[in-house]
Amino acid sequence: MIKVNHLNKQFGDTPILRDVSTAFERGKTNLIIGSSGSGKTVFLKCLLGLYRPDSGQILYSDKPFSKMDNNERKELRQKIGMVFQGGALFDSMTVEENVMFPLRMFTDQTEQEMIHSVNEVLSRVNLNNANKKFPSEISGGMQKRVAIARAIVNNPRYLFCDEPNSGLDPKTAMVIDNLIQEITQEYDITTIINTHDMNSVMEIGQNIVFLQYGKVAWEGNANTIFNADKQEVIDFVYSSNLFKKIREIQRSK
Repeated sequence: MIKVNHLNKQFGDTPILRDVSTAFERGKTNLIIGSSGSGKTVFLKCLLGLYRPDSGQILYSDKPFSKMDNNERKELRQKIGMVFQGGALFDSMTVEENVMFPLRMFTDQTEQEMIHSVNEVLSRVNLNNANKKFPSEISGGMQKRVAIARAIVNNPRYLFCDEPNSGLDPKTAMVIDNLIQEITQEYDITTIINTHDMNSVMEIGQNIVFLQYGKVAWEGNANTIFNADKQEVIDFVYSSNLFKKIREIQRSK
């Protein structure tokens, strides 16, 4: 679990995060949603330690990140898997080499052990026999699955996903959503997903944090979001084309 207590962050005179407090549960898909400029990306970077908050605490398994020494922070980073928005695969590396990259950085496994680990996670994301292909030789959906395999090859305790469905068609996006949720439950990890995709919200939103102007404006899940008591949340839900059509149908009845 990751807990956030009274987090604040600003750049210059501009507040970005304002007294953010929430918790991200283990074994669930935790989503951060909100309109552009709501503070989602800055929040995610604070959670990852890329930005230092001005005040407040982020606790990993009840241990404040700010009080960790360098060795503890290094150990924590080894427990974090990251799926970047564009996949961020190395074009000059094969699929196998891309997935093996964290193992080379953070473990002392032998070459044979690393290949075994790579094959296990590639099999888990249904990419058997893709080892020797380059990113340019596979589809966008397959690239995202490689990125997920790379993120979980070290058996992380925490998995962060930044807009994992960006650039994917709806059918492929649903496959990625379901894969992330399955892995979250199987590995019993804390997964945090930064997204604006309402299809993802409805498909895998087990725990949802809605940010507005850098504040937590609402928390809930996919089953409760349509009954949210915040107009801003309702407006966000119906901002996608799919849910605009649903609202039009409801109003026409």
